[in-house]
Amino acid sequence: MTRNTKPAPMTGRRRILATTVLVAAGLTLSACGTGPNTAVSGSTVPADTGAPATITFMEAMSSGAQKTALAKMTKDFMDKNPNIKVELQDQPDYGTLQTKINAQTAAGTPPTIAQVYGNWADEFAASKVIVPLDDYAAQSDQYKSFFAGIKKDMKLTDGKTWMWPFNKSVVVQYYNPNMVPAAPKTWDEFAAAAKTASAGNIVALSMDPGSSSGPAGGTAFFEILAESMGDTVFAADGTPQFTKDGAVKAMDYLVKMKKDGSLMLGTNYPGQAALGGGTGAFDLSSVASYPFNLKAVGDKFKLGVAALPSGSKGSANQLAGTNIALFAKSSDAEKAAAWKYMQFLTSPEEMAYWSASTGYLPVSKDAMDQPVFKDYAAKTPFVTEATTQLDSATPLPPKAWISKASGALAQAIQAAVNGTASSKDALAAAQDSAMKAMKGSQ
Repeated sequence: MTRNTKPAPMTGRRRILATTVLVAAGLTLSACGTGPNTAVSGSTVPADTGAPATITFMEAMSSGAQKTALAKMTKDFMDKNPNIKVELQDQPDYGTLQTKINAQTAAGTPPTIAQVYGNWADEFAASKVIVPLDDYAAQSDQYKSFFAGIKKDMKLTDGKTWMWPFNKSVVVQYYNPNMVPAAPKTWDEFAAAAKTASAGNIVALSMDPGSSSGPAGGTAFFEILAESMGDTVFAADGTPQFTKDGAVKAMDYLVKMKKDGSLMLGTNYPGQAALGGGTGAFDLSSVASYPFNLKAVGDKFKLGVAALPSGSKGSANQLAGTNIALFAKSSDAEKAAAWKYMQFLTSPEEMAYWSASTGYLPVSKDAMDQPVFKDYAAKTPFVTEATTQLDSATPLPPKAWISKASGALAQAIQAAVNGTASSKDALAAAQDSAMKAMKGSQ
């Protein structure tokens, strides 16, 4: 469902959580808070004086279309703003990105801006090493056009805006129409279609829940499934609630699929590999996985793509991907230049190009009116519906303990599906571990 080593389709779960790599004690965020080398700033927007400035953008768009598109957008920005130089500091994956940001921040040399997940930003904000962006957003003409879910995702639980949007996605179902004539509309229909399609060497759905140190796409699928059955696995404040009825029903659903022979656990994007290899009927993955799934399928069949099925309590989806944080130690000239660049990246024209080039979704409604996006949507109709889900898709709460808590959930999925524990027992054990992680982070 997600990419473990490539950032592009990491929007199912190793998106947020393969990144749980914690740096050594000397490089933790407690060490990169307010200190003699830390310049803490308020949210007043520095004036754009046109002074020359060099800014650094630490990011994980290091390969494929993501690297090419970001490089082009950055060059175009610098061509229009010759007084500003943007240095892209790409990292091979999100885990490395997190470690590098932490290390440089602890050393007193943070980047000007960086891709961040909400749980990282929670720690950065607590350590006062990033700048709140409420005043920035208030003066932006773009903000009003952002989807509701995007605006919510820019905030931390203190209600303040700490991030600016960048690469965003939701999950869709990819399917082989030769095995599944029509995309299931409900999770009951999905289970029935998966059971029918599973025969011989075909197991309809393969997924990777990950592990305690790196939850993956299967964990994201479980979280979406639980919400569609009545309960989010985390409360709005980040409190784990793994033993709620919706979570138990979701786990029982997966256990039954395994017993029916229609679910298999694997690693390294097993859904994509099985779909492309003809041994699977579905892959539940992010919209940013589309070019990868197309490549895997080749000319074997015409890839089907549709919205996720709905559950007994309605439809649900998960908003994934990163935002951009502005680091406080930057000079006023660097902050002004970075803010100009951040707005350029989310301008309707650039967002339309970014979406059409990478498969990520545009963060604003205005971008959908751009010719580039309209042409892309005409070729890939599912993108329009997926984009509108940015108003309702639920992001994981931006709390520091979410990674560890979700790691416990990944272990519960492994235990229940593999039959070493009942759904309730596996989730109870995960709840206990997750609560300890939460208390340890507070």
